[in-house]
Amino acid sequence: MRFMVIVKANQESEAGVLPSEKELTLMGAFNEELSKAGILLAAEGLQASGKGARVRLSGHKRTVIDGPFSETKELIAGFWIWQVKSREEAIEWAKRIPAEAFPKSETEIEIRQVFEADDFGPAFTPELRDQEERLRMHAVKK
Repeated sequence: MRFMVIVKANQESEAGVLPSEKELTLMGAFNEELSKAGILLAAEGLQASGKGARVRLSGHKRTVIDGPFSETKELIAGFWIWQVKSREEAIEWAKRIPAEAFPKSETEIEIRQVFEADDFGPAFTPELRDQEERLRMHAVKK
């Protein structure tokens, strides 16, 4: 099972406050632990929403909304993708995230399971599965 583990944004991350060397060291050590356990597939931090944009789709109309976005509690500051055996295992790993890496304020971590091909049932035809596999292989090659 794959899970996206989402680090929610806070006032500091949205203000562009960068982590200290100590905080980066703590997070690096945790990421090493995830890697050695064989569960880490990806780990990235995101720039503040002020450097981002949203594209709203409404029928054929497309509207671009430039950041920053006001609802900080709804924003993402970073994420991991983990391959684990269960939701419970993902939760146990999330409990081990070093709080000292986020000393400036309370941080919330959200855990969401990633859809797998079989989750889509018969609507995900063999042709669509083949297409998905080709796209994944192409992405891996890059």
